[in-house]
Amino acid sequence: MVLNVEAIIWYLVLLDSLVCNGIAWFDGKWYTKRFPGVSKLFPITKAFAVFYLVLVLWIGFALFRMQIITW
Repeated sequence: MVLNVEAIIWYLVLLDSLVCNGIAWFDGKWYTKRFPGVSKLFPITKAFAVFYLVLVLWIGFALFRMQIITW
C-alpha cells in the first residue's frame, strides 16, 4: 500500500469526521462545556455530522475508484 499526500489527507479527514460523529451522537454536552465560544460559532449537530461523514465517504469512494487509496 503506497501512501501519497491525497490518501494521508483523506485518512485524516475521515478520522475527523468519525470523531465529529462520536461527539455529536454520544457526548455533545462535553463539547459545549469544554469549548463554549467555539460551540456557539460551530455547533455540532447530528445532521451535520452524518452529512459530513457521507461527503467524506463519497470522496473516499472516488479516490478508491481512481486507485489512490486502497482498503
